[in-house]
Amino acid sequence: MPSKVRIALDAMGGDVGAPVVIPGAAISLGRHPETEFLLVGDRARIEPELDRHPKLKAASRIIHTDVAVSGEDKPSQALRRGRKTSSMWLAIDAVKKGEADVAVSAGNTGALMAMARFNLRTLPGIDRPAITGIWPTRRGESVVLDLGATIGGDAHHLVSLALMGAAMASVLFDKKRPTVGLLNIGAEEIKGHEEIREASEILRGRNLPELDYIGFVEGDGIGKGLADVIVTEGFSGNIALKAAEGTARQMADLLRNEIQRSWLSRLGYLFARNAFQAMRNKMDPNKSNGGVFLGLKGLVVKSHGGAGAEGFAYATDVGYEMVKFDLLNKINQMLNREGSALGYVPTAPEDVS
Repeated sequence: MPSKVRIALDAMGGDVGAPVVIPGAAISLGRHPETEFLLVGDRARIEPELDRHPKLKAASRIIHTDVAVSGEDKPSQALRRGRKTSSMWLAIDAVKKGEADVAVSAGNTGALMAMARFNLRTLPGIDRPAITGIWPTRRGESVVLDLGATIGGDAHHLVSLALMGAAMASVLFDKKRPTVGLLNIGAEEIKGHEEIREASEILRGRNLPELDYIGFVEGDGIGKGLADVIVTEGFSGNIALKAAEGTARQMADLLRNEIQRSWLSRLGYLFARNAFQAMRNKMDPNKSNGGVFLGLKGLVVKSHGGAGAEGFAYATDVGYEMVKFDLLNKINQMLNREGSALGYVPTAPEDVS
């Protein structure tokens, strides 16, 4: 494990840019003092924010560019216009060159994925990378992937997601053999698309030592925490994510309205406010911020574009943890050991420095 974790931040990404990225980095530095930062973006915008955080300034270096990828840019447009000059590209490129261990951006998701895949390339045996998130559950947390990197996928793609998700869960949850389930419309083996059933047969037949495959999990099983890792392709994964986020906001609004309905409700809230605060902390989207791009020859973390400083700090923390616990090497080892399950001959990963 590295003594210092070097994080490249896209200081122009997201809805706000440097006014969120810089204080977010300062919060993360307070939790992880052994972090060094590369702040990529317009020096004129970064320096005034950095002056407010002397400790961060001492632990940071600025890479100047005034080119930013907009939220409206299509991935192909971002590659054409921002390749080699934008703050997003340069943050990713710092990882490729070995100047940073991980890149974090709150910018355009499609552009970030396109640039990361084009610049870093995928690991041997991985056709398509995945966006992986941490999902709060009744039992704690689960790793869920893919949350929208690509649509569709065959059985081998789903198996590769299971392997990468298990590697991440073992890092985050300190479990040698995390449980893994495939998201499906029912728990019965006869249900679901052919590729899901085929992936289930592979996982059950292989009995992989790195994970404990428990079978199909329905949508409500995610929140129940039935598995440490929930695997699905990006289309259904993104729908599940957005539905959960919308439901959480709806519940918060309904609860707020009911509390304000009468003096008796407000009195009841006073007696139960500790419980309400605990629930609010559990469902705080800031604390689940930070989607890891898995399957690349380098680490990239996506923050919500509208996240505030605290939310961006959590995304930065995720990047720190993935580096500190050597996630990339762990995935490499698992893919090489179980390469035959994915239909490829394992090879040594290419040098990305």
